[in-house]
Amino acid sequence: MPRTSLMLTSALALVAASPALAQDMNFNRIASFPVASNTPDAEETSAEIIAVTGDGMTLVYSDSPAGVIGFIDITDPAAPVAAGTFALPAGEPTAVSALGQTVFVAENTSESYTAPSGILHAVDAASREVIASCDLGGQPDSTAVAPDGSFITVAIENERDEDLGEGRVPQMPAGYLVIQPLGENGAMDCDAQIRVDLTGLADIAPEDPEPEFVDVNANGDIAVTLQENNHIVVVSAAGEVLSHFSAGTVTLEGVDTEEEGALVFTDTLADVPREPDALQWIDTDHVVIANEGDMDGGSRGFTVFHRDGTEVFEAGMSFEYALVEIGHYPEERSGNKGVEPEGMEVGTFGGTPMMFLLAERSSVIGVYDMTDPSAPALAQLLPSGISPEGAIAIPGRNLLATANEFDGREDGAAPAHVMIYEYQSAPAAYPHLTSAGADELIGWGAISGQVMAEDGTIFAVSDSFYGMQPTIFHIDVSETPARIVDAIRVTREGQPAQLMDMEGIALDGEGGFWIASEGRTDRLVPHAIYHVGADGAIEDYITLPAELMAVEIRFGFEGITRVGDMLFVAVQRPWRDDPANHAKVLGYNLETEEWSVIHYPLTEPSTGWVGLSEIVAHGDHLYFVERDNQIADAAVTKLITRVPMSAMEAMVAVGETPAVLETEVVVDLLPYLTSTGGFVLDKVEGLAIAADGTMWVSTDNDGVDDHSGETMFFAIPSE
Repeated sequence: MPRTSLMLTSALALVAASPALAQDMNFNRIASFPVASNTPDAEETSAEIIAVTGDGMTLVYSDSPAGVIGFIDITDPAAPVAAGTFALPAGEPTAVSALGQTVFVAENTSESYTAPSGILHAVDAASREVIASCDLGGQPDSTAVAPDGSFITVAIENERDEDLGEGRVPQMPAGYLVIQPLGENGAMDCDAQIRVDLTGLADIAPEDPEPEFVDVNANGDIAVTLQENNHIVVVSAAGEVLSHFSAGTVTLEGVDTEEEGALVFTDTLADVPREPDALQWIDTDHVVIANEGDMDGGSRGFTVFHRDGTEVFEAGMSFEYALVEIGHYPEERSGNKGVEPEGMEVGTFGGTPMMFLLAERSSVIGVYDMTDPSAPALAQLLPSGISPEGAIAIPGRNLLATANEFDGREDGAAPAHVMIYEYQSAPAAYPHLTSAGADELIGWGAISGQVMAEDGTIFAVSDSFYGMQPTIFHIDVSETPARIVDAIRVTREGQPAQLMDMEGIALDGEGGFWIASEGRTDRLVPHAIYHVGADGAIEDYITLPAELMAVEIRFGFEGITRVGDMLFVAVQRPWRDDPANHAKVLGYNLETEEWSVIHYPLTEPSTGWVGLSEIVAHGDHLYFVERDNQIADAAVTKLITRVPMSAMEAMVAVGETPAVLETEVVVDLLPYLTSTGGFVLDKVEGLAIAADGTMWVSTDNDGVDDHSGETMFFAIPSE
């Protein structure tokens, strides 16, 4: 609507006009491309490995589930256009690389783990015709083209069967490295192919190296990770092994290792094998590895080595902690490998060598200044789609693109996307909320209801995702990004309060809070209002009367606000006695202890459902967040609405026929939810309104479970 568009335009104009900001170079996401746009008939799609043509105008990605490589026209990078696909003849694509307008596709054609096979195709990007195909003799994984275009190298993994022998190596046949010489315009002479034996090098299963990831430096030297073997090998362009060394182990302290619905960083992991996946050359002497882990390891960060095997830098827990602070820690992976750094890219922007580290389980890109390989400096954290797998730097156009493999459409999550970022003279747009700078590490996520305090700070609650650690977060919104300065644990008789799903919070006027908990009776979680002290201790509670319990369903309390002696509670969706597309707004009088009710008319959904997510009293109005449960391009209804406070005088006693509110749309949130270049997030769940009318809106990131992990937390200025 005009009000929204005007505010967005004005905000952008202010940024552009600031001389101070003009000197601040940052990466910001400018577009998101759903790869299903290229394969609309495919049941499942993915974007895994990504490359770019020599002119920087066409992105190419591998889509294994659809059996294609996809093309994206980025002539205008802020408005990417589907440019079609190339279907592989028989198998699935495992990797893509490009040289000029020639695209190299590694195809896995294996019949079984014990009979691996693969082909390397050279495809013309314009005509989509196969120029040449070379047999690889085994199952390919990653590919890399030499900077001078003289060859392409392929890691022939011949991967193991994870269901055989407890999934451990060795499992034959052994993998190896292919070096395929290239002629003019990427022409391949298959007879000149070199196959490099990598057996006998590693301490772990030396007979079965399983090469994983390759990269080539400016001198034509190839570095390759042997992930399961926890080893790194450096090979010359002629196929000579120049050096090799173990990736080693690291001891980690202050780790969350239990998947118990709480963020507790107190454990120690001793002598963890790094087991690297991706690696990149920083310069001709140093490589950096992403320590994802596989069989036994995964040290949750990255390491820099000199090519002779000397360890130059170890990130330890620093990368994971940085993601914890922005709410991207995947608690459900605590017992495994945490954030799982997997993919990686290196590129030089503005004269600075930068490393882009992809956290598969946290859906974040860490941007590091690698000017000094012995002291990498974290410059930014960028939001990605779900499970970033590959990245490509395009320094000539100040662009970065990532391929995000997870397609969650079947379960109502987001589809796979390619994300595009620009290195621009502008402030960093992400994160919106952080706990950095607190006296101790504060993990957070799944932000739900919120309330504005008299001093202009905000209190927000986390929902049932962290059921063993219900928490009220105190947020300072005077800083950019907004900052969590304290975490108040909600307790019952001195212990973390269980059987709660906090979805709304209001001030009690005496330093404490009223908290609305959404019930789920099939899990013994009651619908209730809790009175909580300033220290987080539950002092009292209010349960539903029998008349409401008789008609309740699991989609219950989603927000609470206080006006004098009245508590108003928003119920998310129609209960059993409600007309279609009508949700209850309940009232509870703290003095008389009487319940009352009125109906909110929900927007009729085009797909899925529409419900209420928040209720806030401000001035002479009650404000609501009304949203559908749709994500990305399917999202339609994300609104802030309001009714006059006087309309609540029509509330009736529970059991009587409720009146219906007449609502007014105040803000269409869709333009805000796409303002950072990402897809529309589903759960707009928090609203707090300052004394001057500024609205603070937040989204729930579901604890990074099948979610990009992004939390949007932004202000809408008053008119």
